[in-house]
Amino acid sequence: MSPTSATVATGDLALLYLSPRKTWLVRIQEKGSLHTHVGYLQFDSVIGKRYGSQLTTSLGRALWILRPTIEDFVMKGERRTQVIYPKDMGLIVVKMGVSSGFVVLEIGTGSGAMTTVLANLVRPDGRIYSYEMREEFIEIAKKNLGRAGLLDFVTVNLKDAREGVDVEDADAAVIDVGDPWNVLNPVWRALKGGAVISAITPTANQAEKLVIELEKTGFVNIETVEILLRGLEARMGMTRPSSRMIGHTAYLTFARKVFFEQILAND
Repeated sequence: MSPTSATVATGDLALLYLSPRKTWLVRIQEKGSLHTHVGYLQFDSVIGKRYGSQLTTSLGRALWILRPTIEDFVMKGERRTQVIYPKDMGLIVVKMGVSSGFVVLEIGTGSGAMTTVLANLVRPDGRIYSYEMREEFIEIAKKNLGRAGLLDFVTVNLKDAREGVDVEDADAAVIDVGDPWNVLNPVWRALKGGAVISAITPTANQAEKLVIELEKTGFVNIETVEILLRGLEARMGMTRPSSRMIGHTAYLTFARKVFFEQILAND
């Protein structure tokens, strides 16, 4: 996924916007169309228009055509599992400092949502090495990555990471499995010294057990946080917090790899 032209071309993936809660991610083809509750739209009338243009459906309703962001690919991808939310993804990639050229180890591909965000950041010279135990999840993840144009930057392995990973000198690691403490040893061996890991756990008990094992395995600067996201209803003279919010989604634990034997030798 990369911006190319300011105008819509045949084959583009575009976001058709009606409202914050109603959008469609579609591929624009000359003979294609979108049928919705607000009317249908023929795609041949869209080709050549500028992104940001207003369109009109057969029922006279206005839509806007927008270039999709990585968030659109993540939230509109096919899924069989609970995905990591963008509110959590943002802190994860900042904490790990992921940028172009990074090699990132991912344990637990799932539907490929986090994989998609990581691949978008490390391209064109970096790579994501992702491990997943369920073949059906890998197929979905590859479909979602391909849709976003990012599959070429990812290697997905059908393997239990507890048995070891074929990665060396990784710059960062993300762990999103039910028992993250059981993969800490192979992850530690795969990382460069000082590299950051991020682990996602849905319950406090999992986070607690993970932190205890991190302290034993060779990690410092251990931190666990939870992010809550609440919007504002912004209206003239009536602005207030929204009555609905994205509350608990996961606990995020971060840590950095160190070499304990060197620390002891210097004491």
